[in-house]
Amino acid sequence: MEETIEKIKDVLDSMRPFLQADGGDLEFVKYEDNYVYIKLTGACVGCEFIDYTLEDNLYEAIKEVVPECKGVLNLDI
Repeated sequence: MEETIEKIKDVLDSMRPFLQADGGDLEFVKYEDNYVYIKLTGACVGCEFIDYTLEDNLYEAIKEVVPECKGVLNLDI
């Protein structure tokens, strides 16, 4: 499980500069039941492209290294 989490964190770290370029960022929260839980921050909060970011960018990138991943969910807390 730790190895999987490290792979996920590596992918998220590689995506972070793209989010930061637009004034946003993300935090890894947990990996549970094959779902990655993150918290989007900064300009990402309330952005109209949040679904695109989660599904087409983050999820697709994570799925390449963790095929069993079922999705990426944003925690609005």
